[in-house]
Amino acid sequence: MNDEKTHWSKAELRAYILLLCAKADSVEASEELDLIKSKTSPEIFDSILEEIRNDDEDASLKKIEDAVTKLEYSHKELTQLKKEIKDVFYSDGKIQMAEETLFQILDNTMY
Repeated sequence: MNDEKTHWSKAELRAYILLLCAKADSVEASEELDLIKSKTSPEIFDSILEEIRNDDEDASLKKIEDAVTKLEYSHKELTQLKKEIKDVFYSDGKIQMAEETLFQILDNTMY
């Protein structure tokens, strides 16, 4: 696991989560990536994309769990983040079983 990034900002964590969602079905659709790019700065997108490509799913989920705890999200912020996750899943016109499973895992992680 790559632990070099332990102090993400909320914007970086959001980008990381959304990029994990984009690759959940093993296909990063251009619609998904375009949506994520529209929600973050180019610098954050590029650095987080490089980082997530080096992490396996277990490492990603552990990093997300740790970051959500440290960043102390409000209920409103978590609700908005969950909506953005669903937007990424639906952006390519279909939701796959792997995406639905990942949503359930993230929903439980972000309580």
